[in-house]
Amino acid sequence: MCSENQKSVSTARLGFASVDLARAKRCGFPEVVYAEGKTAEAVMAIFEKQIAHGITPYATRLRPEQMAPLKERFPEGILNRTARTFRFFPREPQPPKGKVAVVTAGTSDLPVAEEAVETLLWMGVEVVAIHDVGVAGPHRLQERLADFEGCAAAVVIAGMEGALPSVVGGYVDFPVIAVPTSVGYGANFGGLSALLGMLNSCASNVAVVNIDAGFKGGYLAGMIASK
Repeated sequence: MCSENQKSVSTARLGFASVDLARAKRCGFPEVVYAEGKTAEAVMAIFEKQIAHGITPYATRLRPEQMAPLKERFPEGILNRTARTFRFFPREPQPPKGKVAVVTAGTSDLPVAEEAVETLLWMGVEVVAIHDVGVAGPHRLQERLADFEGCAAAVVIAGMEGALPSVVGGYVDFPVIAVPTSVGYGANFGGLSALLGMLNSCASNVAVVNIDAGFKGGYLAGMIASK
């Protein structure tokens, strides 16, 4: 357990990083470690500092060489190799704060979807996964509409032309966070065509985040569900 003096510290300076220890108090959830460009040792040092201050750590965009050292140092943590994430359980688990659907157009979108799922679970939000319901087979989405019951938001992930969020938006009465992916052939331009298609959605309840930004989509939906 951390002392009252530790709780009052807002920043931990590690030389290579300044760890924001007061993020949860200001913004509702702790700082998330973006692992890209960091060594495994740096990520572990940040985790240790967060744990010492009662914070539940979470890291995204891990590289393969970072994964084994993290799992060895923190065997209780949850490593998702597909999502490239590593998270911990809260010390005092709470009932789910809300429910969010994570929807994919195709199985090629799963890495981005898994990042959204892991983010939501770290935030304490219940997740319902609805996979492979893209517009090439529209009946597949209709068969899953009952699964949206009780959701506060949906994260809808698609590449190619990025049409799925608009379709989902036409069926539901809550916000849809659209996540374009870099999945697609040449004219997809690494997700740009999906991004532009989603930005031009005629469904009024659709908002869009950056290409392959599963974390951002999941985080925004988790904030909606937590209110």
